[in-house]
Amino acid sequence: MTGGELVDWVGEDDTVLAVVSRARMRRERLLHRAVFVAVLDGSDRVVVHRRAAWKDVWPSAWDVCFGGVVAAGESWDDAARRELAEEAGLEGVEPVPMGEPFAFSDDRVALLGRAYLVATDRAVVARDGEVVAVERVQRAHLVHWSLGRTVCPDSLHCVLPLIGRAPSARHG
Repeated sequence: MTGGELVDWVGEDDTVLAVVSRARMRRERLLHRAVFVAVLDGSDRVVVHRRAAWKDVWPSAWDVCFGGVVAAGESWDDAARRELAEEAGLEGVEPVPMGEPFAFSDDRVALLGRAYLVATDRAVVARDGEVVAVERVQRAHLVHWSLGRTVCPDSLHCVLPLIGRAPSARHG
């Protein structure tokens, strides 16, 4: 996404307040929607990745999820499928929601997030340049893995606990 793309500025109850540019959303730290898609393989490993250095938030950080900002008017589910295809090259697999939307904010972002799980043994192919490295980490070792590196705080605090509790899903 570029700064000129449009996103929904939402209230805490997830109602749309206005449609704004991504640049304005970042500049003013406006509450917006974001999706997080964890990919789990048949060996109970989570596909983690390192973000590109040019990303507008948390450049070069590791992440336990693929995902990003939900576009204006886009549904949570459609955004999860789009981000999974763009960032991981995974199409034709259906992300399964993990719980209800959650709130996260820090000095850089304010978002309402929704976490999803995809179970597949298919290869991850970074397509859009946002992902610069991919690894697979045993789900049981994710917390330990996260201690030795910079990890996106929204995923770390909000999604990592959900991944740990999620049952293994049918693989596609």
